[in-house]
Amino acid sequence: MKNILLVLLICTTSLLVAQEVAVLKYGGGGDWYGNPTALPNLVQFCNEQANTSINRETETVAPGSVDIYNYAFLHMTGHGNVFFSTEEAENLRNYLLSGGFLHIDDNYGMDEYLRKEMVKIFPDIELKELPGNHPIFNYRYKFPQGLPKIHEHDNARPQAFGITYEGRLVLLYTYESDLGDGWENPEIHNDPQEVRLKALQMGANIVTYAFEH
Repeated sequence: MKNILLVLLICTTSLLVAQEVAVLKYGGGGDWYGNPTALPNLVQFCNEQANTSINRETETVAPGSVDIYNYAFLHMTGHGNVFFSTEEAENLRNYLLSGGFLHIDDNYGMDEYLRKEMVKIFPDIELKELPGNHPIFNYRYKFPQGLPKIHEHDNARPQAFGITYEGRLVLLYTYESDLGDGWENPEIHNDPQEVRLKALQMGANIVTYAFEH
């Protein structure tokens, strides 16, 4: 098994150069399929405003599949339980260490489940809050205060946590912000245009940062 994964690690690194994104279809019963219009809308915004050329017909991919290596950027969201098997966690770790990027956006209620699963992927690296001056907050659009607040939820401050490996941010977890709701079609949450724009701009920062690092 380890030899197979090593071959995948070496042979699939080149696939991560492609500018493509996918939604991560995880197990555990959580609604991984939440916010169905979010990623397509973010892709459209990035293509129009950030000079990307991403396929707007976004795909879904399972964490244990070799297909994750076809995507430079994975997006994960939901409200409830999250579960990764040992094999899925190992595959995700290898994907991230070979050049992939995972953005996890708590859609509210995911945090307690997610954190215990992160230990399976990176038992040796803890999630750490990113400071407001991290490059991802100023990569294309400026957010000097850090992660913007899109939805209130518990009225707690928005936080961005990351996993950094050998100087590269490989995983971003956005909490108490709910960027994905801001990416959705405007009639779904009736957010003001300026709020949606902040969400889309921050999303563009994340995507372009991931592609270029």
